[in-house]
Amino acid sequence: MGIGLGVFLVVVGAILVFGVSASVEGLNLVAIGYILMAGGLLVILLSLVVFMPRSRRARRRAITTDAQRRQAVTERDDRISGI
Repeated sequence: MGIGLGVFLVVVGAILVFGVSASVEGLNLVAIGYILMAGGLLVILLSLVVFMPRSRRARRRAITTDAQRRQAVTERDDRISGI
């Protein structure tokens, strides 16, 4: 949801900056557009930082049985690094 909201804010801000030529008394639509675009970029960056995994773990469990029917459990925990 965060990336979608960020894209929405950037699009609305760009429309206000580049697409609207009307003026409203007491409001600077260009400044509001730039503020929305900056806020949208901030939301996108924060969403990527928060939701992008830095590292993951892969766990493996192996159960072996010997001739006397005894079982041995070995576990391996590997880190898989992401971006």
